Amino acid sequence: MTPATHIHPSAVVAPGAELDSGVQVGPYTVIGPQVRIGRETQVGPHAVIEGRTTIGRHNHIFQFASVGAVPQDKKYAGEDSQLIIGDHNTVREFATLQPGTTGGGMITRVGDHNLFMVYSHVAHDCALGSHIVMANSANLGGHVTLEDFAVIGALAGIHQFARIGESAIIGAGAMVSLDVPPYCMAQGDRAYLFGLNLIGLKRRGFTTAQLETLKKAYRALFSEGEPFKQALARVSQEYGDGPEVAHLVEFISRSQRGVCRPRSGASADTDEASG
Repeated sequence: MTPATHIHPSAVVAPGAELDSGVQVGPYTVIGPQVRIGRETQVGPHAVIEGRTTIGRHNHIFQFASVGAVPQDKKYAGEDSQLIIGDHNTVREFATLQPGTTGGGMITRVGDHNLFMVYSHVAHDCALGSHIVMANSANLGGHVTLEDFAVIGALAGIHQFARIGESAIIGAGAMVSLDVPPYCMAQGDRAYLFGLNLIGLKRRGFTTAQLETLKKAYRALFSEGEPFKQALARVSQEYGDGPEVAHLVEFISRSQRGVCRPRSGASADTDEASG
């Protein structure tokens, strides 16, 4: 049986908007003419969805969220850019997600199964994977990349063009100006590494063997004092057969901003690191 679409009488849905079956739209919500919303997505009261925004299936957008409003970029000149959101995402109160610009490929893209907590912000031209958590008031600058399973702590700020790797976790209040490698934890202003996100990786089902290999790679890169390029080459040669270390090496090798590292003199003892 096809679920019914329900639009509260006080909501404003512009002509041209496309709402799939089972979409629920709450009181006083405003939906613009270029918006497309997928099957069984719920939109709470007083939310605003505008611009050229495509939202997938089974999302939940809470009251007062702002989705698809023009970017906070002085260079934006009204170009017909897009915000594309996947399936099973949760966008909480006062969260903001904005479309792309000419300077970033014209698209802000969000994957599936992500959680955007209260007052979190996704700026123009960001590229987000899936299973990401952005805690309360976490903020992304423009052109930021978040890989799958990244966790951004409350009140953290990510500098424009920075990248946060797969299963990395950013501590509350951190100011991140460099790339954070996959599987790592970072905290502080400016953010530094303090080990591997072992608890997060265990929750994902990483085996003991996988974790031990990542520990060896982390120590070789950040704790043994070898010049960084040499250490990266050695890690690739000795441990790069596994997909996790191969991804770690590839992520670091592609860095344009440079990568976060442990503070000078700090221990990189990954046996004590957990997230």
